[in-house]
Amino acid sequence: MDTLESSHGAVSIRLIRSKDARVLQEELLTNRSWLAPWEATNPDGAVSIDMRASVRRLLQQYRDGSGVPFVMEYGGEVAGQLNVWGISRGSLSSATIGYWISERFAGHGVTPTAVALATDLCFARLRLHRVEICIRPENKPSLRVVEKLGFRYEGFRPKFIHIDGAWRDHHAFALTREDVPRGVLDRWVTGSVPAGAGTVPSA
Repeated sequence: MDTLESSHGAVSIRLIRSKDARVLQEELLTNRSWLAPWEATNPDGAVSIDMRASVRRLLQQYRDGSGVPFVMEYGGEVAGQLNVWGISRGSLSSATIGYWISERFAGHGVTPTAVALATDLCFARLRLHRVEICIRPENKPSLRVVEKLGFRYEGFRPKFIHIDGAWRDHHAFALTREDVPRGVLDRWVTGSVPAGAGTVPSA
């Protein structure tokens, strides 16, 4: 499974490597003000950024089968990170996707393309049944991602994840393998996403 990777146009995702730690840490430090409002935090106190240790943990989770850590690239440059985490096998057969992207790569379609590629890998290669994404109501760019890709809105989760120093509300979105028989990327690029899919009900 070490060849777990996929690409479309200038966007690609691949399994994270130990040597990615340096460039990822540089991007995180350079993008502090950009990422802080959406970054998971520890309710027990601040934790310093140590990407070498983080990459080691992510690769251990990959070896354990509980997660798949990807690097997102645009034109061959590292643009951010996408993690498939909380993988559950058996009767649930599901996972959650989370991601961050550097500000300088925003607006190039990197995130929706990477999410589509990763979701398709989850269904086709990992043989999962359901993929979920949870997004803060204030995170308009990420809400546009699930709207573009047609992730189904599944409900409101109050104080769900500790983000930027406090417990934050989230909207939950998901797709199952049956929703996208030809894949998420194909449905998006061919303009086949159902109208209204991925939108949060006004109520």
